[in-house]
Amino acid sequence: MKKTRGKLLLLAMAMQLSAWGTASAAGPAFMHTGGRTTQPVGHYELCQKLPRECSQRTQTQAPIELTRKLWARIVSINNSVNTRVEPRTDMEQWGKEEVWSYADSGFGDCEDYVLEKRRELMAIGVPAGDLLMTVARQSNGDGHAVLTVRTSLGEFILDNLKSKVLPWTATDYTYLKRQSSQNSGVWVTINDGRSDAVASVR
Repeated sequence: MKKTRGKLLLLAMAMQLSAWGTASAAGPAFMHTGGRTTQPVGHYELCQKLPRECSQRTQTQAPIELTRKLWARIVSINNSVNTRVEPRTDMEQWGKEEVWSYADSGFGDCEDYVLEKRRELMAIGVPAGDLLMTVARQSNGDGHAVLTVRTSLGEFILDNLKSKVLPWTATDYTYLKRQSSQNSGVWVTINDGRSDAVASVR
């Protein structure tokens, strides 16, 4: 089983690295964010337990440069966490809803995958202001959390439901809100805008 997982991980990495040219050429757009909005209750409670999660401040700056090396690390970490962590709901794990935590137990739901990827990317030097927990709505209406990575070539989504790292515009989610790039304890609205753009050309 471990050998099979390892082969799948290497295959996924190879596929993602081959997509490097497409990612850099496409120049994906940045999300349009608005004003301050409510902080998800799970994130608020996480910050009470781990205050450093809400105390990261970043001055306004250009997003991190997306080099081939960084792209490889992003792809590797995304695939590694998706492979290592097994899905388990908060109710199954904690007996209650909306518990945001690191996936140290090897189990977790979408927010836990995001937190782990964020932690590992910060450990290799990606600034907190470029790693934003993001809340979205799936096409079936269910809520979901993903990690938005801000880069010089646009914003990419790391998702436990998908093996590929995609430009945010290439996903079928409706984005609702995310952490502020200046303050990890503040959340801001997202004006997705894609449905409006589609409607305007019909």
